[in-house]
Parts: sequence; C-alpha cells; structure tokens
Amino acid sequence: MSEALLPLAGVRVADFTIHAAGPFSTHVLSQLGAECIKIESQSRPDAFRKPHAVYGRMTAATFDQVSANKLSVRLNLKKPEAVEIAKQIVSLSDIAAESFRPGVMKRLGLDYKALKEVKSDLVMLSLSSSGQCGPDSHFAGYAPLFGAWGGLGWMSGYHDGPPMEMRHVMDHSAGYHAVVALLAALHQKRRSGEGQYIDLAARDVASAMIGDALLMASLGQEPVRPGNDDLMMSPHGVYPTSTNDRWLTIAVRNDREWRALVGVIGTPSAADDPRFARPEARLKNRKLVNELVTGWLRGKGAESTAKRLQNAGVCAHASWNMQEIADDPHLRQRGALTAVDDPLTEKRFAIGMPARFSKAGGVGIRRGTPDLGQDEDYVFGELLGLSSTQRVELEDREIIF
Repeated sequence: MSEALLPLAGVRVADFTIHAAGPFSTHVLSQLGAECIKIESQSRPDAFRKPHAVYGRMTAATFDQVSANKLSVRLNLKKPEAVEIAKQIVSLSDIAAESFRPGVMKRLGLDYKALKEVKSDLVMLSLSSSGQCGPDSHFAGYAPLFGAWGGLGWMSGYHDGPPMEMRHVMDHSAGYHAVVALLAALHQKRRSGEGQYIDLAARDVASAMIGDALLMASLGQEPVRPGNDDLMMSPHGVYPTSTNDRWLTIAVRNDREWRALVGVIGTPSAADDPRFARPEARLKNRKLVNELVTGWLRGKGAESTAKRLQNAGVCAHASWNMQEIADDPHLRQRGALTAVDDPLTEKRFAIGMPARFSKAGGVGIRRGTPDLGQDEDYVFGELLGLSSTQRVELEDREIIF
C-alpha cells in the first residue's frame, strides 16, 4: 500500500530532540507516516548513538528504539549558517520538536519566536524535565529523576519497601503525551490555520499518572504505596508457584470470580466465610486472602494453573519472561516484532506499532535506523535545492558536519 495512505502522510517534522523521551515522540509520529528529519552533528551526535553491546551487537541499540524511519542530516548548529539551513528545514515542516534544557534553543537562535518568523503556522514542541517556566525550569533530568520528582517513583513499590526507580516507562510515557499534544495542535491548526507552542514537562507527566494520590495528599491524607494491591480487588497480585522464579498473576473482580477461585482451590467454604464473602471484606483481610492463594500455589505450575483458572472464569496468566514474549506467535502475527533491514545482520527485529489501522497499511517501521547524515541528498539536495558544489563547500567549513 502506498505511503500516501498513512495517517500522517504529508506531515513533516524538524526533529531537534535528543536522548529518549523527545525522540520517542517523533519516532511514533514517523511510524504513523510523518516524514521526520533528525538534525544532529558529527561533533555533537545524539548521545544514544553511542555503540554498546546490547542485544548481541556493538551498535547503538538504544538509539534504534527511537530512530527507525527517521531521516538524518548533519548540521553544526554552533555555526550561524547551519542555523539558517535548519530554519529552511523548519520552513518546509509542520512540526518542530526539541528536548534540550530550557534556554538552549533560544541561544542557538531556534526558539519558537525565531522559528515562527520562518513558519508562521508552525506547531512546536519543547519537552524538558520540568518545563519552560517555573522555579525549577532550569533543572535537567532523565527518566529516573522524572519519576522520582513527579511522585511516580514514590507511589511504585510495596508499602513496606523503598520507592521504585522509574526508567523507560517515564521516557515513553512523556513521549506519548507529546504525541497526543502534537496531534491535538495539528488538528486545531487545520481548523484555525494557526500553529502554537507546546511546553511539556516530563515531571508533570509523572504527577499526572498518580492523580488520585496527588489529590489525596492535597487534602492532607497520606497515600499508601500499593505494590500489587488494588483499591477494589482482592486477590490482586503476582504469586510464586512451584517453579523457582515462575509467577502467576491473578485478579478477582467480583464475588462470582471469588467463588470460582476457591472452587478451583478446593476450599468452597471460603466463598461464604464472612471474612471473604464480600469485596470489602476481602480487601480488609487481603493478607489472609494472599496467604490462602500463596499456600495453594506452592505446589502448582503456573501455566497449567492459569488454564484451570481461565476455564473457571478467573483472570489469571503466567508472568511471561522476555524470551516467551519474543517467541509468542500471537505477537509475531500482529507485527509486534517487525523485521527490518540491517547492514550488519541483513535482518533484525524491531518493536512495531501497537495500533492497527483498517485503511492505512504500512503503519509502523518501514526502514531501519539512519546512519548520521544518511539522507542529505534528499533533504539538502531535493528539499532545499543545494547543489553538490554548495554542499561540499559547506562541509569544508564544517557547517554541514
């Protein structure tokens, strides 16, 4: 199917983002069909391009997660002429996205005020640690700090243990929030003809993800770190089985499922036990409920028990490890893992787009990660009209560098 039928076909993104959260947002846009031009330089490439032995190959595996589909050009933005070329790219784009520390784009002469002069209806995203305004806006950060500072780390983990450091989930969550904001701004632009500036703080995203706990704290109440507990369901958790480090996830939503569970366990009397008969009673006595489930599972296998519980109408599944997920034929059929060309291995797998579109084939990864400057013939030559002589001269002066 033609790329012209992709949802964001015809949308162009000037991508100044670095590291993970910002690049992930533009990576999602590229999977939806946007043409994403990543701007970096040989002197200051994206830090995630650094090769390391991950996934069995000495290439930038972390960079691959957020850069497939993108086009790459080199511009040394310390040079005024390179800044002017970057502005030309922006003038032909619908979106500009950046994830530097606040103030960097202004020092480069590429802030929203400057870019709006070359593209009056530009939609621009700035994704940073703490936003472009406020007393903490000058702080930089990365995923664990976003979660720690925004409260998500504090609310993750067991009530009698330490907060859990938040890593990739914060970068990807901030990236997805950025995608939603950008698509909303594009939609408004199509209705009004006007672009706008989006200031998104990863720290705010973390706080939004603990909204109920934040509201409780604002009322003077102390939220409790829940671990795997649920406010409405018991049992609700991940339980050990007969095999070492093999876990079973169980969630009981109502009295019918509780009766089904204790029927499988072989303790039907627990269905009418006043300590367990109603949801509120099971929540109050969740320690006893967990002891009942844990004791029963001590001699049971995860997969066979999950099937028994599922057949009885109880939500249960073994907690799969990464190899099981990678080998899952269901995910393979749905394209969760997508084969892409790789110059070193010919073919490798990458993470595909979760959404399926009935009228937009080709959504997802259509090409691998670009080498630095790989697409300059198209961007500098076809889009900007620079001749080969001009480009050589710019390279000699380390403007294209």
